[in-house]
Amino acid sequence: MASFHTKTFSSFDDWMTPKSAWENIDQFVPKDKKIWDCFFGDGVSGDDMRSLGWDVIHHEEDFFKHNHGDIIVSNPPYTIKKEVFTRLKELEKPFIMICPASMITTQYIRRLFSGCEQLQIIIPRRRIQFNKMNEPANGRCNFDCFYYCYKMNLPQSIVWLD
Repeated sequence: MASFHTKTFSSFDDWMTPKSAWENIDQFVPKDKKIWDCFFGDGVSGDDMRSLGWDVIHHEEDFFKHNHGDIIVSNPPYTIKKEVFTRLKELEKPFIMICPASMITTQYIRRLFSGCEQLQIIIPRRRIQFNKMNEPANGRCNFDCFYYCYKMNLPQSIVWLD
């Protein structure tokens, strides 16, 4: 896998996570653990997480060459999500990743997590409205996302947010 940095974003990968997406899952992120937001984007996400009281490591570096923190919480570049989830599974570390809802039906997710009782999903009440990097927010996201969770010990396999 080639290295991946913000500078190598595809035009499909420059959608940034709004603070509200992290607020949605605040109750599920342990405050006593180091959180690694492993995809830097525009850098705002780490600040948003810190404002919620999370102890966050957030640097612009190659996810495939580094390994930080106790739990990984991030919004990965969608064009390389197959590689990202393969690496996440190899790390065997708890994670919460925001990805399209349709990803649950892919063969690679089935292969990686089939029979795994530690994969859980948090379903937001409303569609997350991502922000295009370097552009004003327009609130026009046309797909739904889930929070894909691994080893997070959520109260149930599927958590529906209010």
